[in-house]
Amino acid sequence: MHLCWKGYAATAALLSLLATPMAARAASCTTQAALLPQDRDALTAAGGRMAMAVAEQDLAALKAALLPAVAQDWDGISGVVQSSASQMKGGQIQLRSLYLLDATSLAAPADTQFFCTNASGSVTVTLTMRALPPGRYAVVLADAAGAPYAGQLGFLLVWDGPASGWKLGGLTVRPGAFDGQDGLWWWMHARDLTRSDQSWPAWYSYEVARMLLLPVDFLSSPNLEKLSGEQAAIKKSPQDAFPLTLSDGPRSWKIDSARLDGSLLHADLAVAYESIGITDPAAQRTEAIAVLSAFLKTQPALRENFHGMWAYAVKDGKQTPVLELPMAQIP
Repeated sequence: MHLCWKGYAATAALLSLLATPMAARAASCTTQAALLPQDRDALTAAGGRMAMAVAEQDLAALKAALLPAVAQDWDGISGVVQSSASQMKGGQIQLRSLYLLDATSLAAPADTQFFCTNASGSVTVTLTMRALPPGRYAVVLADAAGAPYAGQLGFLLVWDGPASGWKLGGLTVRPGAFDGQDGLWWWMHARDLTRSDQSWPAWYSYEVARMLLLPVDFLSSPNLEKLSGEQAAIKKSPQDAFPLTLSDGPRSWKIDSARLDGSLLHADLAVAYESIGITDPAAQRTEAIAVLSAFLKTQPALRENFHGMWAYAVKDGKQTPVLELPMAQIP
């Protein structure tokens, strides 16, 4: 059984329970307000202990709480925790949401959706998981409130029987703010850019907003669907622009992609380009800077809206990071 999903604190979530369209299976979700008191208390206690362990870098406590079936993933999980320290620093752990998931009626591992509706029936959150084994699960979302990077945590808990209780099946950590601005600010900024016909910075600002609003990628809500709809409506966006060939004097560059990169806890863009295969580090740097400069000449509005850019050289299908530069250092 493989359940682990782990998010990298500096990059975004890396999930093996992936949000993809699928048919719903026989499963049910109970939201926090509708939980029985004993279930709410148990999940609050377990989720709170694990969140505090992440904040305090208490690897021993987390390893003791790990589901035996995912023990092989411990190195990845511990790496996530260690790299998340800066996102937790200066914050107070607060639990945001609890979802109790019942998949005991599954006959075998299956792609599964859980529809989690609040008490009034006005809002439904959908949790989508791939190849989920039969069992009882819980998703716990928490925040490092007041931390400069507003760290967000997402835990997958697995019921391991009365003797063991709730165990850790997976973990993601993600920032909730870049340079003091949270996901809601970036969403409003994206709307402003859209109204001023700055389609590329608007599109990537929506990407930043999405990253910062939730610690996991397998959760969908009406608000996030609205965000995605606004982003998809942008005309002349970068979504269908790649591969892109740029001319810069006698040279030309083929750009395979440009995506959001939050690995340095800034809103950076990562450009992947076809390299001529240079191996000398100084020459690689010169080539990368030339590519980034040419790219920004075609989209100058990106300079004032994002922190910097990564250059990834692509050769024979392999991507190699070359450098990251703040916008002011790119000619």
